[in-house]
Parts: sequence; structure tokens; C-alpha cells
Amino acid sequence: MHIHILGICGTFMGGVALLARELGMTVSGSDANVYPPMSDQLAAAGIELQQGYLAEHLDPVPDLVVMGNAMSRGNPAVEYVLNNSLPYISGPQWLAEYVLKDRWVLAVSGTHGKTTTSSLLAWILEDAGMSPGFLIGGVAENFGETARLGKTPFFVIEADEYDTAFFDKRSKFVHYHPRTLIINNLEFDHADIFDDLAAIQKQFHHLIRTVPSEGLIISPANEAAIEHTLEMGCWTPRQTIGLGLGEIQAKAIVDDGSHFDVSHHGIKVGTVSWSMLGMHNVSNALAAIATARHVGVTFDHACEALSRFIGIKRRMELRGEVRGIRVYDDFAHHPTAIATTVDGLRAKMENGKLIAVLEPRSNTMKMGVHQQTLANSLQAADRVILFEDNGLDWSLASIQQQLGTKASVENSIDTIIDVICSEAQAGDEVLIMSNGGFGGIHQRLLMALEQQ
Repeated sequence: MHIHILGICGTFMGGVALLARELGMTVSGSDANVYPPMSDQLAAAGIELQQGYLAEHLDPVPDLVVMGNAMSRGNPAVEYVLNNSLPYISGPQWLAEYVLKDRWVLAVSGTHGKTTTSSLLAWILEDAGMSPGFLIGGVAENFGETARLGKTPFFVIEADEYDTAFFDKRSKFVHYHPRTLIINNLEFDHADIFDDLAAIQKQFHHLIRTVPSEGLIISPANEAAIEHTLEMGCWTPRQTIGLGLGEIQAKAIVDDGSHFDVSHHGIKVGTVSWSMLGMHNVSNALAAIATARHVGVTFDHACEALSRFIGIKRRMELRGEVRGIRVYDDFAHHPTAIATTVDGLRAKMENGKLIAVLEPRSNTMKMGVHQQTLANSLQAADRVILFEDNGLDWSLASIQQQLGTKASVENSIDTIIDVICSEAQAGDEVLIMSNGGFGGIHQRLLMALEQQ
């Protein structure tokens, strides 16, 4: 079977491509932006990539066209598919029909932490000898890939609430039919497709309706948005987690989150000592531990496995160190995620400056939805550099004014690099945050620091 994937270089669709290739299918694909790390993974798997969305990419005619959710009417490839009555399907539906059917699906949902929690969970199961399949929106260093079929019924999936396709406006996750579901948190995001938090909660309610009564839902205790969603109807047992709250708790947490105890109904059941930082990652760990327990991994084994977890590309990934200046890459793109990332790194530092560089690149950020909370999320940084390009629908000047003299707005990556090179000293940490490639700023900065 030959499938052609439109939008193949997104982390989700790239994962679909890898799974299809592992199933023995012939896979080709096209995308407007072909860039690492997904392009490298696809090339290594022998998958042909083509730049742009041209009708000729569909010659010879594939047996099935898999549509990414970035595709829209007016796209030349989409119009060719429709005009010539080629069979097509969405990525999530393809996944449901060809991979997830008859699997024990462990779905990780929520506004933040999906990639990290999915990676932690997959690693715990792997460390326990359960060889799970997975599709994750990032590259966990323990695996070196975003997706694989696995050798057992267990399949871990990052369950995104974004819409499925131009012809299916339901959230992706309603296709997955999980037996075990994590809801990490619930906030307003994706303003380009959701009008408000209530619209997002409705989609989560639809997801909850698909979880069997013999399954399990794991979520934080006392989070109002989640509680309200569950009140719409829940037919599945629930287990609560939290930092000092819930049935499974993290206690005795050190300031940077690198060491904590795990308790179950007040009884200590394990200790985690690991390389990850921040209170958000402690919460992510609890969710992964609780979920792994649902499929038979003991608390103690799960905690030990986390000590062997290396990390995830683009999640507080140390890209390099030059003359005592460390440069990190992080995917943070929502004020809550930005705040927890900045706070986590700040808690780890004993001295030196924390220089935070932010590219507001997500659709929601570009629309200015988070204007009122963005400045506060950056307060723990000693120096803030905001990148304003032509794609932004609003001015970052107001954020700079709220942060005062420690912040500046720049519209050139070269200028940002020059500013950091002139200000950074040994012991400083440079945290670069963007959910895009950011013009290769990380490597360019490291090279500039070396040349000084």
C-alpha cells in the first residue's frame, strides 16, 4: 500500500509516516517546511520528502492520501485530491484504523506537558520490559525517535486537542479511544480554533465519553477546569495526583524539582532523583507513574526508571556551553509553560544571570491572546529579550514596559545574538523559547560565543 502524507514534517504526521513505514507501507510526503529533527528521522527511514504542495507530487497516484491538519481548501494538492476523487483520510483517523485498533491506548492530554509526560510514560514501560508502541510530539533521548509500533498491546500517544483536519473539526484525541487517560491540566489555548475555555472543555468531555468504565482517568486534584469538565459526565474511575494533594502525591520536593518522594494514600512508595527540573515536571512524573501502575508497573520500579530518563529534545535541552555560558532550547509557547520553565531553571541556578529569549510564535501568541499574562511569566528572568517579527499581530512594547529596564524588543536574530554576546558572562544561563526553528538561533549563538 502506498500512502502520501500532506504535511509530513509536523511531529504528529511525521510519526504517522514512521509507523506506516514500519507496517511495511510505501510512504511519501510533502510539506511547505522541511527541517530537522523530523526531516532527519524520515530520511533515515527511507521516506521520500518533497518541498511544497504540488499536484505532481501525487503522481503516481497513491492508494491513500493522509491529510495533516495544516491543510486547507485552496491548497493545490488538496484541490487535486478532491477534483480527482482520490481516497483521503485524516492523520488521527488513519492512526485509529491502522495502529490503535485492538491496542491498550494510554493517552496523555492537557494544555501543557503532553510531550514530556508521554515520553516519561513510554520510558517507564520500556524500562519495565513492556516494549510499548508510541507516538510523541518530540524526540525523547532515551528512544531517539518520535514513533514506533512496539511489541506489546500497549501504545502511548500524545493526545492533542487541536482539530483533526479541514473536513473534521473534532479534536484529534476523540479518534484514539484510550483505556487509560491522563488529563494533565486545562487552560485556554489554540485561540485560532477555540472561542473560549468552554469550547475546549466540550472537546475534552467528548474524549471522556470514549474511555471505558473499566479504564482509568488520571488528573490533578482540585483543578477547577478539569473538575467542571468531569461534572459534564464521567463513567470511568478516576485517580487524583498532586503536589501535596490527591491519592498519589509528591512530597519533600527540593526547590528545583530534581528530587522528591512519592506517596500513595499517605504512605511513601518511592523516591525520584533525576535530571529534570521544575514543579511542572514533578507533576508530569506523577501522572506517568500513576498511569504505568495501571498497566502493572510498581511505584518503586517507575521511580527508579525516571532516574534513568535522559531528557527530550527541545524541552529544556542543553544545546551547548561556551566559556561557562550555557544555551538551552525550550518549546514553551504558553505563559504557564513559560513561567514554570523559567522558574525551574532559576531555582537550579546558584549564581549568574538567567537570560530569557522568547519568540511568540504559536497562533495564539501571534493573535495577542496572552498579552495580559506574558510579562508576569517572565519575571523570574534577570534579562528578557523579546523577538518581534512581521508575523505578529500586536506590539511587544507593552510587555517590555511591564518588565522594565531588564527587557528589550528586537526584530533581528543577528541583533539578539549580538546583545547576548555583549552581555553574557561565565555562569550565565541563556534560555531560548520558541515552538519553531527560530532561524537556527541556538547554533548561531554558540558559534558567535566561540568566535568572541
